Amino acid sequence: MNPNSPLNPVPPGGAPSAYWVGPRHLAGDDARLYDSVAGTLAGLGWTGLTIVRGRQEPDESVEDRQVLRSTVLHISPDTLRWAQWVLADEPFLLGDLPVAWQVSAREDMSSPLAAWSAYFTPEIPGEVLGDFLRALDADDRPAVSLGGPELVLESVTAHGWLRDIDRPDARATDPTFTTRLGLGEVPPLIQDGDPRTLTVADDEEGRDGWQAWAEPALGEPYLWAASFSASVPDDLVAAFAASLSSTAPVLRRVLPEATRDRLLRAPAG
Repeated sequence: MNPNSPLNPVPPGGAPSAYWVGPRHLAGDDARLYDSVAGTLAGLGWTGLTIVRGRQEPDESVEDRQVLRSTVLHISPDTLRWAQWVLADEPFLLGDLPVAWQVSAREDMSSPLAAWSAYFTPEIPGEVLGDFLRALDADDRPAVSLGGPELVLESVTAHGWLRDIDRPDARATDPTFTTRLGLGEVPPLIQDGDPRTLTVADDEEGRDGWQAWAEPALGEPYLWAASFSASVPDDLVAAFAASLSSTAPVLRRVLPEATRDRLLRAPAG
């Protein structure tokens, strides 16, 4: 791919409508994160439900109803795993960015609560979240961890990422030092089924969970962020990490303003 392929000026015959771009961890979500992920879930046979919660005054028409909160819930056929599009539901912030997707799984049919949850903000590549969900869907025991932290780190170092000098057993970064993956402190409000997460005092350290984020330049706002609660199986995080660090280009029509100058791109078609 040519890093200098211009989006402007318009070449003879008109500007390309799409580009193959890389690296994918800086490629953004193409302004279609919901559609991309919802399409993946539909292909897996998950059921989508729209939940609208609002307030309606007496004699008020449907058109005038004030919608306070709404979300879209996708549930796997065995009901052991689910994904929520919560961006329209006033979600909490992760890395100063609103959470867009929350993915959860439970141990078995008798357990009403999620064993773990993972959170993803806008601009995370839909391909990466899609690969994570496909791995989750294929897992017969989605709440049981296989492997360990090394499995996650090996999935990115196999694609040229670098281990952290100070924490080589828990952190890695891409070669340009813009995107990081690490096992560390879980941000506030991240839900996990492990009861130990509920008994940690303010002055105590809780269980670590995997965190990932893209910071186009030091001190600048994050492009995207992802957080995995402490009980998310390492093999599922490894599937996410392998896709995130993949060197395969992705198709984009909309490029993030913060990273467009860092992307290699070539006209599609």
